[in-house]
Amino acid sequence: MLHNNGQEKLKPVKSRAQHQMQIMTNPTSNPDAAAPFHEDLIWKALKTVRDPEIPVNIVDLGLIYAAAAADVEGGKRIEVRMTLTAPGCSMSDVIKAEVERKLAALPEVREVKVEIVFDPPWDKSRMSEAAKLHLGFDSDFGAPAPPPGSFKILR
Repeated sequence: MLHNNGQEKLKPVKSRAQHQMQIMTNPTSNPDAAAPFHEDLIWKALKTVRDPEIPVNIVDLGLIYAAAAADVEGGKRIEVRMTLTAPGCSMSDVIKAEVERKLAALPEVREVKVEIVFDPPWDKSRMSEAAKLHLGFDSDFGAPAPPPGSFKILR
């Protein structure tokens, strides 16, 4: 079951030519690691991945559509469905590889599957308030301008 930041259930996305999917395995995962696996670790790890072109983590940018873990033989399998700010993002391979590497390093994780999707397309409304403020967007970014005469200019 995939969850969107732990809030709502999402239906699996149908495979399309624009989707990229790969399964990474972690044969050195130690199921007896000191810290047991918990799904919160997924989100903590994802928050450490930053878009190299934008100084904000990929969770706050709204690039992660879904992330979940499932039991597999010998550990856990993590599945992530994410997007990029643009389909032609030159850093897509770098971001995807970093997500895979950081999730594969979590305790008990045996497999990581990251799927890049562009439906629904990413837009600025998916960013957290913290990301918008960090990037200089006001909280009313995108709101229509007030009508003329709705305020008085004092001189």
